[in-house]
Amino acid sequence: MTYRTVLTDYFAAAIAAASPRLALPPALPKGLVKGKTYVLAYGKAAAEMALVAAETLDGPITGLAVTRHGHGVDLSQTGIELIEARHPVPDDDSLQAGTKMLDLAATAGPDDRVIFLASGGGSALLCAPAKGISLAEKQAVTDALVRSGAPIQDINLVRRHLSRVKGGRLAAIAGARGAELYTYVISDVAGDDPALVASGPSIASTFYPEGALSVLQAAGVDVPEAVRAAILTNEPSPTPTHPVKVIATNRDALAAVEARASADGWNIIDAGKALTGDAASCGKAHALRAQLLARSPGRHLMISGGELTVTKARKDGQGGPNLEYLVGIMSALPHTAKIEALAGDTDGIDGTQDNAGGYLHASWVPQDEALHALSTNRTYPLVERFGGLIMTGPTRTNVNDIRLIAIEGAST
Repeated sequence: MTYRTVLTDYFAAAIAAASPRLALPPALPKGLVKGKTYVLAYGKAAAEMALVAAETLDGPITGLAVTRHGHGVDLSQTGIELIEARHPVPDDDSLQAGTKMLDLAATAGPDDRVIFLASGGGSALLCAPAKGISLAEKQAVTDALVRSGAPIQDINLVRRHLSRVKGGRLAAIAGARGAELYTYVISDVAGDDPALVASGPSIASTFYPEGALSVLQAAGVDVPEAVRAAILTNEPSPTPTHPVKVIATNRDALAAVEARASADGWNIIDAGKALTGDAASCGKAHALRAQLLARSPGRHLMISGGELTVTKARKDGQGGPNLEYLVGIMSALPHTAKIEALAGDTDGIDGTQDNAGGYLHASWVPQDEALHALSTNRTYPLVERFGGLIMTGPTRTNVNDIRLIAIEGAST
């Protein structure tokens, strides 16, 4: 017997708990404004958030939503334009979205209301390079940072300094003529600081150019002179103070899992709600902890959240951080262990592949094969061979990763 179906159901419950359709309507402002409501949405959940907002808000609506290719919904009846763009490295569509959103925001007046809808992925999807640098230069820096395994907070720090839209710059433009502003956030960052989600286009951030340059240096990224100059001089405009609300988080998703699992009689082990760091190393550490739990009677479910990374990923690698975590677990377990695990990204995409994550049982994967897959960053083919890939398709939310380890304890 395995618990694959149970763990998959728990993962689905986590995604549902962070749905824009569940989280957004109660938070939106009520009533009409004299003018229009502008809906400006960016991120992997942007299209669904925009649709829910259009269905909930009263009065005339205009706007723009930019999301990842394949994550869109039909907005044709809402007055909100949809653009799909590339992630995690911006493309021409990202640039078009950034230009259009800045232009649209500049038209908001004192009788209007502007609703910013932010979710993870918006940093790449909404792109407006700082004065003096090209899209190609920004793409090169972003790609090098992502491949270095740098934490998302560091990547977004650099992005803010290379942008005309991030770090509160979009809100500064939208509020310049007195429009009423609101920001609603689905968080994909550890700690749930709304200014870090999508690099905070509507939320003021500290200007720290020396820190951004230090991040690039530590990651070994070559910095062209134009990029260096932009980082040092691209100071943001003052951002209008306005209501900011985080409406869905990784903790909400984990709470849904814990509620379901507790009702099913599992002994819940909290392994950390905001984990960061190297995915494979975390998996190995969790495997050791799972083996200790296996000595205790009962069924144990180790739950963790947050966002792990693949450190120094190879360019020819295949497999995101959730698969690296899973294979890390298997590399540290004996073949006889009654331990199985599921790990997945709530946005439906683990890294840059087509899977949300995966499931593995200790009896499936020889340790030497797991170690080889980790050394080559080719965890996707390994998990695929054992039939362990989890394919959800786009979920249209994004609250980081859910990791579950089921442990069959010793008999009483």
